[in-house]
Amino acid sequence: MTRARAVACSNIALAKYWGKASVAENLPATPSLSLTLAGLRTITEVEVDPSLSCDHAELDGAVLTGRPLERVAAMLDRLRARAGVSTSARVVSRNHFPTAAGLASSASGFAALALAGARAFGLDLPLETLSDIARASSASAARSLFGGFVALPAGGRCAERVASGEHFPLSMVVTLTAKGAKAIGSTQGMQHTAATSPYYAPWVSHSPKLFDEVRRGVLERDFERLGVAMEQSALMMHASMLAASPAVIYLTPTTLAVMAAVRELRAAGTPAFYTMDAGPHVKVLTLPEHAARVAACVEAVPGVERTVVTGSGPDAALTDEDPRSGE
Repeated sequence: MTRARAVACSNIALAKYWGKASVAENLPATPSLSLTLAGLRTITEVEVDPSLSCDHAELDGAVLTGRPLERVAAMLDRLRARAGVSTSARVVSRNHFPTAAGLASSASGFAALALAGARAFGLDLPLETLSDIARASSASAARSLFGGFVALPAGGRCAERVASGEHFPLSMVVTLTAKGAKAIGSTQGMQHTAATSPYYAPWVSHSPKLFDEVRRGVLERDFERLGVAMEQSALMMHASMLAASPAVIYLTPTTLAVMAAVRELRAAGTPAFYTMDAGPHVKVLTLPEHAARVAACVEAVPGVERTVVTGSGPDAALTDEDPRSGE
């Protein structure tokens, strides 16, 4: 048997990805730029086992079946095809943050699976190739192979590094506003929005401009430019969902209250901007010296479960950590 373990960090899109240019190939309709976050990690072990008649996978101690297992097996099939083998594998994975809740757990999960699976099948592939393999399962996962600031072009097959985290040190206050998995998965939400929202086409056509503004903000270390474009990207994405029929609504009263608290902080002189993915949680971008103040402010909002203060994370990497070891 051959076994490998990998760790990958989730990422938060500053310029949003929402919509598919090709559903069959899982290619994004909009360009996105993300920050990989050190505090949101997935540890995955892949063990190639000839005694297995089919792939077996566990996530956070629960055995996967149905569509979740099919997605894991599909990635392993792509790796097996490259390696020229057909042996089944046992996958054990743990997210060190909430799963399926709008925190991009599929991004870190499939990035870690791509790296661990490749090594378990005897492949030594560059991050760019692993990014392409991961993107076929989860477009956001393409970005989680890389640390720092990462871009995935519209229609792109693999992500590319924009800048290291050290280039522009920032803090992200991840604000958990609800418990449990979200009611509508991202893929379902994207396809429904594209099919029924009159705001979807304007969102797709305007997103490159917001991407360019976010990218300039990162490269020029212009926090104001970055923050303004980041907020607009998130709000335009959610506006396209809200205009769907029926509406796709991830935002909760607590989400809106945290957004208001961030605006109040900013009006009082604290540099802070918010973003939300396809879920109720709010991520607040700020400068490191203001992170404690921002966290204290949003934690005081009724309904907030807790916050995680983190910064730029590293590339996905092999590890000796055991995903069975718990939190």
